[in-house]
Amino acid sequence: MHFTLKGRRRVMVVVGLGLSCCLIAGAGVPAEALLRRPGPSADEVAEAMAKARERSKQLSTTTVLLAEAQANLDGLVAEAEKLIELYNGERVKTLDAQNLFEQANKRAADAGAEVEKAREAVAAITAQSYGGLDLAQPMMAMMADLGGSMDQNYLHRASILAHMGGGHAEMLRQLRDSQEVFAILQGQAEDAYARQKEAEGRAETAKKAAEEAVARQLAATQRIKREQALLTRQADEARSTADRLARERAAELERARIARERAAQERRQAAAVARETARMGTPGAGLALGATSSRGDIAADWALTQLNKPYVWAAAGPDTYDCSGLTMRAWEQVGITLDHWTGTQWTAGPHVPLSQLNRGDLLFFGRITQNPGDIHHVGIYIGRGQMVHAPQTGDVVRVAPAWRSDLVGATRPV
Repeated sequence: MHFTLKGRRRVMVVVGLGLSCCLIAGAGVPAEALLRRPGPSADEVAEAMAKARERSKQLSTTTVLLAEAQANLDGLVAEAEKLIELYNGERVKTLDAQNLFEQANKRAADAGAEVEKAREAVAAITAQSYGGLDLAQPMMAMMADLGGSMDQNYLHRASILAHMGGGHAEMLRQLRDSQEVFAILQGQAEDAYARQKEAEGRAETAKKAAEEAVARQLAATQRIKREQALLTRQADEARSTADRLARERAAELERARIARERAAQERRQAAAVARETARMGTPGAGLALGATSSRGDIAADWALTQLNKPYVWAAAGPDTYDCSGLTMRAWEQVGITLDHWTGTQWTAGPHVPLSQLNRGDLLFFGRITQNPGDIHHVGIYIGRGQMVHAPQTGDVVRVAPAWRSDLVGATRPV
């Protein structure tokens, strides 16, 4: 079939228009839809960040209070230990004083018993040997009883007194003196024991007061610890919420930017087609004009619709993904079949210089060796140095900078 130049141009315009409509329909994510997607507002993100800052401030204040409370508790514990040991020492001293008091009591009692035994012995001797002589009667009384006569009875009794003064009477005197000494020592021991009991009582009172102070401070410290734990959880939740909203807003802004760029491109292309149609005389009023999106654009745009879905190891949608599962499903939208493995996705098309990246190109991270498993991560390039990827356990599908230190290259699937 032979076409003139003018005829060939008409065919190209019509084919271009048809291809534009097909690509827009196949993309599944029109620019208008991207522009209409809801997302967190700037005020919501700011409010979440303010709340996170307030929680962090409260946590910092509570942490300072906890440090002060713990320091006070440590001081009170140290002081209580001193007072407890002082009380223990006073108890030991009290036991020693009690032993001395009991020993003094025993010695005084023994001395009294010895005096009584000696007194009884002398009385018995007097009764048996000296005719009932009362040794307690003074010499002058004895002489008065005799009426001043110097008979044999007086001489006999005088000899007895002399004998007693040199023997049993001296023994009685010594025993009585010992009894008095032990009585004095007994009194001193009793006084010392009483004073020691008072000292023990004071030490016990101080010990109890210290223990009560420690108990109160410990309760206060534990209460602050509970408050700190609660505020830590609240601060973490507030930060997580703020980070999530910020990521969602950044993702929405990125989608909106992409949508604006696509809409502008569509307008430029539509205008170009309209000019060409008008120039060639081809009516274009009834034609639906659209962007000639590439397969990479379609894959990238689809991946952006999966933002904030959780990362799950070995998952490939529709609600959770790992890195190669996300890229596999993205290129599946344009009929390209990839394995669920970075090792073979790396070789699923020509390698592209990083200076010539297009949207939809796969970015690989790790190390290039003979072992394909050393390439351990993959993302989808979306333009302006950004990629969309499923990062790791505990994270979600999100937009992130593409230029990482472990970036090893790019592949354009075919």
